[in-house]
Amino acid sequence: MAKRIVWTRQNAAVLEQLERDGRFIAREEFMRSAMEDTSEIMFQLYHWLATHMPTQAARPADASYPIWVALSRETCMPPETGIVMLELEVDEEVLALADITKWTRMMNYSYIPLNSADNDEHNSLLERYGIDDAKALMTPFYPQIRAKILKSWERLFDDSVVLGGAGSYGLLWEVRREWIRRISE
Repeated sequence: MAKRIVWTRQNAAVLEQLERDGRFIAREEFMRSAMEDTSEIMFQLYHWLATHMPTQAARPADASYPIWVALSRETCMPPETGIVMLELEVDEEVLALADITKWTRMMNYSYIPLNSADNDEHNSLLERYGIDDAKALMTPFYPQIRAKILKSWERLFDDSVVLGGAGSYGLLWEVRREWIRRISE
């Protein structure tokens, strides 16, 4: 089984849970307390992410949301007070890769185009209606465009759709104590 080294920043309390339970999973209550100022739409995005990840077979029954990991130490933000960086060695089959450019489009409530021609056609459609993606997605007035945008998000995990950058992050359903190679504070 192929292995991969990844990094994740977590609250120091995660170490206590790993020691106590042997594993850590992201639960909604943890996320809400960590992201107090995050709007409800972010939780809708994370719910979408959790239900569309290609590694559903590896999802523990008690895992609500995936855990983001960096694929290189340089792309993992440095630790800060109360935060630790975990270096993990995981089986590649439990790791889902998400294109960061596509994820950023999703966080901006935007369409993920197949290619530049598809992008132009979509922008033309929006122009005809005098709206943008966010308005189409967040109001009840454009159900067909909203459905098109949501359907396009399935391209997040599609490697054949490239939007420019080649940057990706990884997603895991859990962190296991035995995966930890190094802890940095």
